[in-house]
Amino acid sequence: MKWNWQCEAWPHFIWDKAVLDDFEAKFLHKAGMLHGALKFLAQQDKELLIVELISAEAIKTSEIEGEFLNRESMQSSIKKNFRFITGGKRISPAEQGISEMMVDLYHTFSEPLTHDKLFSWHDMLTKGRRDLSDVGCYRTHEDAMLVVSGSIHKPNIHFEAPPSDQMSHEMDQFVDWFNETMPCQKETLPPLTRAGIGHLYFVCIHPFEDGNGRIARGISGKILSQSLGEPILLALSQTIQSAKKAYYQNLELNNKELDITKWLEYFAQTILDAQEYSLQLIGFLIAKTRFFDRLKGQFNERQEKAISRMFREGLEGFKGGLSAENYINITKTSRATATRDLHGLVDMGALRRTGERRYTRYTLNLDNMDWQTL
Repeated sequence: MKWNWQCEAWPHFIWDKAVLDDFEAKFLHKAGMLHGALKFLAQQDKELLIVELISAEAIKTSEIEGEFLNRESMQSSIKKNFRFITGGKRISPAEQGISEMMVDLYHTFSEPLTHDKLFSWHDMLTKGRRDLSDVGCYRTHEDAMLVVSGSIHKPNIHFEAPPSDQMSHEMDQFVDWFNETMPCQKETLPPLTRAGIGHLYFVCIHPFEDGNGRIARGISGKILSQSLGEPILLALSQTIQSAKKAYYQNLELNNKELDITKWLEYFAQTILDAQEYSLQLIGFLIAKTRFFDRLKGQFNERQEKAISRMFREGLEGFKGGLSAENYINITKTSRATATRDLHGLVDMGALRRTGERRYTRYTLNLDNMDWQTL
């Protein structure tokens, strides 16, 4: 089987520009909406949005690769790296490493790409790992770099990357491509097109022993930030994780030829979906501010604790809604007290109630979360 990197014209990808034009226009329009929406947030809420989106991105980009991290620890690590807080709970090396990489991407988005920068990201990502022979450098092992699934005895090979002895040459070409296509450069490309190519190009080289998918998604974020001239707050990995099978299918469908129009269509739509999620989250934070302004001073200590816990669940909230059992577990109170507290929260307009008896559930009673109508 011939892979794309074995094609004579590699790495000169081709695509139908006209197919991407509408995606590119929508991206810039939504980017303008996001920029405008941020003006509705107080500074504290802006910091909350940064922590929420970057920590979610760090967790989900790891989850795509089968690594599950603690949400509260990750948020604590992100806050420390932004110097929003000091001290706090102990954070695992994996959580510390990915948070360092995400914050570095936020602060250094405008800089050209270098081999040293890629090495530093890999060093961050593999913090605490003892099972890798090549850390903070491109892979050197002689075995073929394969992307496989299935059993050891009957593996299904999805992709074979270029051999390790080609990494210096391949990555020199990749870094040159990245820097030559930056905004205001001679070979500059539209943002979604460049982000999609950058992601696929990088994972097809697969230059590191591990962490290639996470770095590729970071590269896409860096590209989009450069196109806007500011750090982009985008739930890209969260959107990918919600339909992970489609992500891997599209990568596999586009790793044998150099015409990548279908991949760019898929990736562009994924970015637009991620922008929409970010807009919804901003609406959620604005609605949260109005919620507490409206009900200031009306909660008892137990109700305050439960409401705060519900908001920490974010846009998705408690799956199926908050139950009386949830309330009891959160507040460590009796069933009778929980019933009175929940009725009180409904009466004051803090919660909405649905269902009856053991099927009764409660959800936050928020104003319209479309920031444009607030």
